Amino acid sequence: MNRPLLAFISGILLALGWPTYGFPILLFFAFVPLLLAEQQLRLSHAKRKGLAIFGLSYLAFFIWNITTTSWLRHASIFGASFAVFVNTALMALLMLIYHKYAKRQSQNRALLFLVALWISFEKLHLHWEFSWPWLNLGNGFSEYISWIQWYEYTGTFGGTLWVWILNVLVFKGVLSYQKESSKSVLKSLLLKCATLIIVPILISLGIYYNYSHKGDNVNIIALQPNIDPYSEKYNMTNLKFSDIFVELANSKITDSTDFVIAPETFFAESTRLSKFENSLLRSRLDRYVSQHPNVNLLTGISFIEWFSDKSKIRKQTNTYKFRPNTWYDDYNSAIFINTSDSVAQYNKSKLVVGVENFPYQSVLKPIIGEAMIDLGGTVAMKTTQDYRSVFISSNAKFKAGPIICYESVYGEFVSGYVRNEANFLAIITNDAWWNETQGHKQHLSYARLRAVETRRDIVRSANTGISAIINAKGEITSKLGYNKKGALAGQITTNDKITFYVMAGDYIARISIFVLIFVFLIGFFRRQRKTL
Repeated sequence: MNRPLLAFISGILLALGWPTYGFPILLFFAFVPLLLAEQQLRLSHAKRKGLAIFGLSYLAFFIWNITTTSWLRHASIFGASFAVFVNTALMALLMLIYHKYAKRQSQNRALLFLVALWISFEKLHLHWEFSWPWLNLGNGFSEYISWIQWYEYTGTFGGTLWVWILNVLVFKGVLSYQKESSKSVLKSLLLKCATLIIVPILISLGIYYNYSHKGDNVNIIALQPNIDPYSEKYNMTNLKFSDIFVELANSKITDSTDFVIAPETFFAESTRLSKFENSLLRSRLDRYVSQHPNVNLLTGISFIEWFSDKSKIRKQTNTYKFRPNTWYDDYNSAIFINTSDSVAQYNKSKLVVGVENFPYQSVLKPIIGEAMIDLGGTVAMKTTQDYRSVFISSNAKFKAGPIICYESVYGEFVSGYVRNEANFLAIITNDAWWNETQGHKQHLSYARLRAVETRRDIVRSANTGISAIINAKGEITSKLGYNKKGALAGQITTNDKITFYVMAGDYIARISIFVLIFVFLIGFFRRQRKTL
């Protein structure tokens, strides 16, 4: 078959297998056409094979990236282009590395190398400064949550491994069938594939229908103010937002309400951190709590702190260009207010590349200058923290893990809140940047994975939808639709038990990195012996 057509088919299958519109069964053989194209080219007498492999892979992965993440263009054409083109190039580079390795190794060793390489790449995407784990393969099952209840043991890397095992099996089966043209080979392949797909799903269904946990009931209200971040949000005062807060909260509040949760940067007017304690905004929030003494308030807020002391400068500190010897730290924070005297604070720590984080400044800043993507005025480097804060209610029974927006895509990161004793999770986000696209839908869908991994109920407050309540099985039990103003009231249940994944983290990825190094070294030294 024509090699570009094979690459095209792989790209289409990957795109059609992706949430929230796709069917993830397609992921189990989506890489097979591309692998067939690579092998055909590797065994041919063509020139510049490496360049051809990169080109074919780029075609396949570009289709996947542009189809599933083009919604980024609504916020920034440059940002969308960078994410799509660079991530595609990185994926294509993996296939090129596999091609180079496979030329000198046995098929089985080369395929093991490829699987370990891909999983290691996904792990890299969770930690380096150009982090973009949106298309990590394990995310592909987020709409079919009953299939992957075992994520509480493996995390999303279990899903990635599942996808690759099936792709390798199908690829080898197709090669055997091409060689032997035997119906028995085809029947054996179908039986193995059916077993490897059906058995994990049956195990998951068994967990799904039998899972339950006991805990305290938490009555929550999630606010959805529906403020346009491009034209309104950053032009309103915090006092105006406090009026909206009271209006929305009062529409649902009762004497049994335990938590009122407002979205990311709900109070968007930057507040001087050192002056917040004595601010009118703090006074208004305290007054609301005094009127409802059982209520705990969790909300997003923008903080800023100016200083002229050089000793306070940190890696993420910004220079104020219009005043000499002046710097500032900019925080995308969550605060927690109840009847206690102090205000707890958590600073967002997984940052959006190019919007809240300038990656590899020492290298890139001399080249491109102060290049930050403008998302409705959010253009400064954000200051983070190293630990996952947990907010404890005034009665000490409820412990909320505050997750800010993009952080909810990171499984092991979120598990840090649970290790710090969070017994439920609160996601505050602003998904209005992407308009009515797959962006906010995928973001909500990925939150369901965090519920399964940690077995924690989740309450999600979004500025412009979709606010939702998600139970520990990953089911969305109630939600408030996109572009609707209102408040979502409901009940969740705390859980104090720790899952294996929370304890072990991304162990599949760590094992894969070890396997990758081991297999590479075996191949390297064996080649050396052949040349003696």
